[in-house]
Amino acid sequence: QELNMPTLQSKEQWLESGRWDTYDPPLFKLKDRHDRETALAPTHEEVITDITRRFISSYKDLPFSAFQIQNKFRNEMRATGGLLRVREFVMMDLYSFHESKESLDEFFLQVVEAYKRIFERCKLVARPMYALSGPIGGNDSLEFGVETTSGEDTMFYCKKCDYAANIEKLTPEEVESYRNKKSKCPNCKSEIFETKNVENGHVFKLMDKYSKSMNAQFTDKDGQRKHILMGCYGIGVGRLMATIVEVHHDDKGIIWPKSVAPFEVHLVNLNENVKAEEVYQSLTDAGVEVLYDDREDVSAGEKLNDCDLIGIPVRVIVSAKSLEKGGVEVKERSKEESRIVKLSDLTNEIKTLR
Repeated sequence: QELNMPTLQSKEQWLESGRWDTYDPPLFKLKDRHDRETALAPTHEEVITDITRRFISSYKDLPFSAFQIQNKFRNEMRATGGLLRVREFVMMDLYSFHESKESLDEFFLQVVEAYKRIFERCKLVARPMYALSGPIGGNDSLEFGVETTSGEDTMFYCKKCDYAANIEKLTPEEVESYRNKKSKCPNCKSEIFETKNVENGHVFKLMDKYSKSMNAQFTDKDGQRKHILMGCYGIGVGRLMATIVEVHHDDKGIIWPKSVAPFEVHLVNLNENVKAEEVYQSLTDAGVEVLYDDREDVSAGEKLNDCDLIGIPVRVIVSAKSLEKGGVEVKERSKEESRIVKLSDLTNEIKTLR
């Protein structure tokens, strides 16, 4: 189920969970005109637990999950790294509710596999790694780390199996041992490697951390009242976009993977208005998403530099030179060479590149 939960949250719920004065970074707190304190939401465990305790009463209501995609606010000391660490950001967060640990474990693994597929479709290699739960809390958590030299975190990982751990999860002794090659992978005894990475997702087994403090209960099959077990799972949308750019770029600009590109084609009109308009219309009519550069006060060089900078997967140039050669010039952003394609063949050519 998709929900839209409030950004402005009540102090009472955060006092119930015990996080009003302990959440790190500290909450953005403000008062309304009645002098009541509220907070800008960095996360939604309190709200979703309150909703759950109002509507779930029996084991027959479980398991249940709900998600949202919306703005969050974190009171960072300083905003750094472009979209990687900001005070206002968009997040997809999912929450699940269970009657047993077995049910939670099963759903947790399903989400991990779903997240792997999401990152694969974004053309990222994201390793699930053991991590600290931090201010969210709970028993176990995994972060999805994407290797990049501009990463803010450090990851230790094995190339032979799926073992990976955030440096914060390891003891100083373990870190030193891995760095000095004194310890091997705890799973397969292979060599451990160190790399910089960017966190792109985090999944938590909250267990009864919030349901216990906020008294969210259900009646089990034997008529006994028990606390609901919970999990939460999040992907930062802006952070994900920034990571894709960090991984997929060259010295000229962005190279968007086709699966996440904002447009399929960057159409450049070099003083051939009539033909360029025809190309734009034919591609649009065929369902191709086109970014059309029809600026008249910009040089050809500037337009082509902007193409590389923006990084749309396919560039199509309409110019006197291309028309003399029998069509338009087509170039994929990820490749060096270009080719001339007949106007009558252009739509099919673009579709083959999808």
